[in-house]
Amino acid sequence: MSAQIQNFSKNDPFAVDDDFGTESSKKAVGSQQSYIHIRVQQRNGRKTLTTLQGLPKEYDQKKILKAFKKEFACNGTLHDDEELGQVIQLQGDQRLKIHEFLVAEGMPKSTIKVHGA
Repeated sequence: MSAQIQNFSKNDPFAVDDDFGTESSKKAVGSQQSYIHIRVQQRNGRKTLTTLQGLPKEYDQKKILKAFKKEFACNGTLHDDEELGQVIQLQGDQRLKIHEFLVAEGMPKSTIKVHGA
C-alpha cells in the first residue's frame, strides 16, 4: 500500500540535482557565457555609460581598461558584480570604438554582441 502513495516514494522532488548549475549545463542551455556584451546605459540628461562584460578570464581587465581610457580619452572603472563578474564601465557612448578595438586586437566578431546599435 505504501508503494502506491506518492509521498512515501524514495525520490525527493525537492532534492538538489548534482548536474544542475555546472559549467557544462550552463554552456549547453544558453551558451550566453561565451559572448562579450557591449551595452550603453542612459544616466541623467545626455550622459551615458558604456558597459563591457563577458571578457574571457585569460585577459587582464585592468590593462584593457587602461588601454580603453588612453585610446578613447574617457574615464572608466572596473566594477565587480555578483552575477556578471567583472564589468568594465566607461563614460560616454563608446560601443563602436570598443567593438573596433577588440576586433583589431584579434577577438572574433562572432563573439562580440553590441546592444542598442
